[in-house]
Amino acid sequence: MTTFEERTTVHAFRDDALGEHDAVGLAEAIRRGEVGAAEAARAAAERVRAVEARLNAVQVHIDAPVHATGAAGAFAGVPTFVKDNTDYLGLPTGHGSTAFTPRAARRHAPFARQFLSSGVTVLGKTRLPEFGFSPTTEYEGAEPVRNPWNTSRSAGGSSGGSAALVAAGAVPIAHANDGGGSIRIPAACCGLVGLKPTRGRVLANALSHRLPLDIVSDGVVSRSVRDTAAFLAAAERYWRNPKLPPLGLVEGPSERRLRIGFLLDSPNGVRCDPATRAAVTETAATLERLGHTVEPVEPALDPRFTEDFLTYWGLLSFLIGATGRTLGADFDRHRMDGLSRGLREAYLENWRRTPGVLRRLKRTREAYAAAFRGLDLLLSPVLAHTTPPIGRLSPAVPYPALIERILAYVAFTPLDNVVGTPSLSVPAVSTTEDGMPIGVMFSGRPGSERTLLEVAFALEADRPFRRVQDA
Repeated sequence: MTTFEERTTVHAFRDDALGEHDAVGLAEAIRRGEVGAAEAARAAAERVRAVEARLNAVQVHIDAPVHATGAAGAFAGVPTFVKDNTDYLGLPTGHGSTAFTPRAARRHAPFARQFLSSGVTVLGKTRLPEFGFSPTTEYEGAEPVRNPWNTSRSAGGSSGGSAALVAAGAVPIAHANDGGGSIRIPAACCGLVGLKPTRGRVLANALSHRLPLDIVSDGVVSRSVRDTAAFLAAAERYWRNPKLPPLGLVEGPSERRLRIGFLLDSPNGVRCDPATRAAVTETAATLERLGHTVEPVEPALDPRFTEDFLTYWGLLSFLIGATGRTLGADFDRHRMDGLSRGLREAYLENWRRTPGVLRRLKRTREAYAAAFRGLDLLLSPVLAHTTPPIGRLSPAVPYPALIERILAYVAFTPLDNVVGTPSLSVPAVSTTEDGMPIGVMFSGRPGSERTLLEVAFALEADRPFRRVQDA
């Protein structure tokens, strides 16, 4: 009898209306009349039912999804899911927490409207760890979201539910957002493309306007570079930030040769494991073969960056605990999970440091800009080690041990959240010894999504990304 501790790969790919299409391919088939939008939604719902018992990725199903009949959009009729920290009219927004009873949203969040403008059919909402704080989608009193490549492993977080469904083939694309790596981490764990846009590239959520430092950006996880590129182009057609350079639709690699800096270890001293080092080194060699110049760099960050980000993380947990009744009248901060409580309690011990923390974090953009002198992009690991087993980062682990493990794992992604710069995770060619995906990360200057996508297109064309159905 197979157990979750043994290697179990789960996918929903089959000969149905979705086939092996990515979102762009499915939308084209719908436009040509080869597939109906309602037929695609039914096929996706069936695929979700086929894998959900083993992946636990869905928070809310919509019994009768409204498909965008006749809608003109890049993804018209493409089935998808919205992450359960974003309001969708008529559905509860639970934020992955049992500390309150969520109520139905009275309106779509601004980003939800922007996402819907692409013509997608929303089938429901995906699970996330409590308030998106964790890099794994696990809980103290509920089943975790499991990785389709190996159900004994984490699907990453906080957009773990979305990543699991997309990687498993249940839907071709899904909403995700990123406040410290929450698009890029699950993309890396599940072998997907995950781009955190520049701050302000897409519409911000309501909370962002109230924070002293906005670190959250919304986007998608996808199985192809062209799907992520098509999403950004569609989002821009709905609304474009005049402070950023226009993006348009990026459709392939560029002829431009780039200067790319690469680093294997975190600027704050966390060393990555051998498999991750090999993945980044191999990617650097591929880029050189494709004509780019790749050179080692050592960004000079304030040595207090990790501690400062942790303090800010704790401030967010404290603010949620203090204002939670706006989420639900029965909100009880004592019912928040062990990670949320630990972050809050650690913050309360150090709250006097807040002004200095904020000043230093805002100054990080200066060190980041200095690292880019003479460079177009930075290449690094997404995570310091490969995908952990379920349980290692569970919120049930005592907080001192848990936070030590998290900081030794999430050592690269928060920098781009603090600075507000775009950052992209793509699957590396090399994998772990047991075949799990490893992500590599590219980061750029503000507004440089085009360059990131062009490099990702080049890597995808050089060696197509591995698929879970072939594992």
